[in-house]
Amino acid sequence: MALKLTSVFMMSAVVRRAILLGNPNVGKSALFSALTGLHATVSNYPGTTVEVHRGRLPGRPIEVLDSPGVNSILPAGEDERVTWALVQAARSEPGSVVVQVADAKNLRRAFLITLQLGQLEVPTVLVVNMVDEAEARGIRIDLEGLSRVLGVPVRATVATRAEGVAEVAAALAEARPPNNHLPVPEDVAGPAGAILSGAVPLPSQEGAPAFVSRYYEALLGHADGLARRFATPGDDAAALTTRRLGRLAVHPVWGWPILLAVLVAVYEVVGVFGAGTLVDLLEKRLFQGVLNPLAVRLLGLVPSPLVRDLFAGPYGLLTMGLSYGLAIVLPIVATFFTVFALLEDSGYLPRLAVMSDRIFRAMGLNGKAVLPMVLGLGCDTMATLTTRILPTRKERVLATLLLALGVPCSAQLGVILAMLAAVPASAALVWLGAVVGVMVAVGWLGARLLPGAAAEFVVELPPLRRPALGNVLAKTAARVEWYLKEALPLFLAGTLVLFALDRLRLLEVVVRAGEPVVAGLLGLPAAASEAFLIGFLRRDFAATRLFDMARGGGLDTVQLVVAMVTITLFVPCVANLFMIAKERGLKMALAMAAIIFPIAFGVGGLVRVLMLALGFGGRA
Repeated sequence: MALKLTSVFMMSAVVRRAILLGNPNVGKSALFSALTGLHATVSNYPGTTVEVHRGRLPGRPIEVLDSPGVNSILPAGEDERVTWALVQAARSEPGSVVVQVADAKNLRRAFLITLQLGQLEVPTVLVVNMVDEAEARGIRIDLEGLSRVLGVPVRATVATRAEGVAEVAAALAEARPPNNHLPVPEDVAGPAGAILSGAVPLPSQEGAPAFVSRYYEALLGHADGLARRFATPGDDAAALTTRRLGRLAVHPVWGWPILLAVLVAVYEVVGVFGAGTLVDLLEKRLFQGVLNPLAVRLLGLVPSPLVRDLFAGPYGLLTMGLSYGLAIVLPIVATFFTVFALLEDSGYLPRLAVMSDRIFRAMGLNGKAVLPMVLGLGCDTMATLTTRILPTRKERVLATLLLALGVPCSAQLGVILAMLAAVPASAALVWLGAVVGVMVAVGWLGARLLPGAAAEFVVELPPLRRPALGNVLAKTAARVEWYLKEALPLFLAGTLVLFALDRLRLLEVVVRAGEPVVAGLLGLPAAASEAFLIGFLRRDFAATRLFDMARGGGLDTVQLVVAMVTITLFVPCVANLFMIAKERGLKMALAMAAIIFPIAFGVGGLVRVLMLALGFGGRA
């Protein structure tokens, strides 16, 4: 492949940069991988948290950038702003071209972007990807006719198999701006063109979502006409079945059983298999059974007690830091990333967001927030990272706060479920009502206090399709690699902090300082203070400690429910706090911790008063 790409690029010496652009789930990443091979890096776009993949074509000084998936170039959300900035660079820098990637099964939504590129007069190559799936469904596309009307090179590809990739590379030298004949009202087209070109800024954040929606809808008619003219729909039975299933997935009645089945499947894979089977295999059998004892024995030969404890003590970098990061979190992360890639490639994620929209509206968010929340049931640390998919800073901050406040990770949730089994059903409902009520109340209040407006929920539904195994594995591997490079060091840093506190004998001071609140406000035994301190490292450790106290007769029903409510709403673990600081800044992380602490203990105290007033009591 490298030799072939090199040979076709002999004619394109003036091209210096190719920016891959397109809607979500059209195969941009697959085309990027096929073009660049392993010559790729990932970094945040300057001034944002949006990741941009960068690579080079083998043998040629041509940079390839994989921009975020968007449905419009208007700079409304952070992803669109990054894409807009890259397109502006392509307009102003000689030798830069845009390679727009389209899904052959849904050209209409691709043409919405093509028309905007025409307004900007950006040199463009249109890549119609996944033509194999379109042909399997009987869809026929007139590529030559489309090229004549749009005035740009049009190439067909199957990016997952690298078919047509060399032709795309050769077409870069022929890139031209798309023809711009838009039957759009001037009161929309004029301002939109000025904003796209950067002549004027986008209206205020409050007015931006409505403006984007008007412009988006104004282009639909022209895009529909192009799609009907050059893409003949098929009548294949399998395609009809897939379309019916796609409609059922967002049906107001039948969509809910499908959503429930998907969420159950996600939890079974991530929460049961990943957080249960794999964690048990790695943590108990490998680390606790083999590696940690081996590390203790080997480091026992080291004469310095400080060095021995630093690596193999109770808060050792090996015995705690790596055990946590590799044996507990990694299996959860890997299984979730695999499931996420399957849902991403299948086209179900936009449908999941549609079905969840009404639920999250009550918390000041929209349907896109379902993805971080589901991930939070596996690992809040990784879920905090995925809040990047939300379009506005306000929504990202609010989702991060709600994750840190009330979404238990899978390990903690398992312990909580065991604790719930030890109390009456009415007491379990108190726990559920308290947690859900706090989430809705904080979300509702935060949506009104945080500056800015929530983005309008506009989503294009791609066709459902069978995920490509190679693409799923490639995405999973790339995301796991990110975790090992970026997130794992955070776990080691948190362990190092706890080690320092322990050596300075400050842990005992913190435990004693917490006794008045734990024993006085919550009515728990003073020994529970240690559990909450451990909860700052891992909330499931704290839940387990409290559960052991209950099994030993140390907690009655009221105390057990109060403990469950408090530990569920408790400040996130130190690794998650580090991740919040990384994503949102140190001030924001500290502010969230300052909000969560009083909420957790305050609600716990209110639950205690309520349950005593309602006559709950007795041993758990």
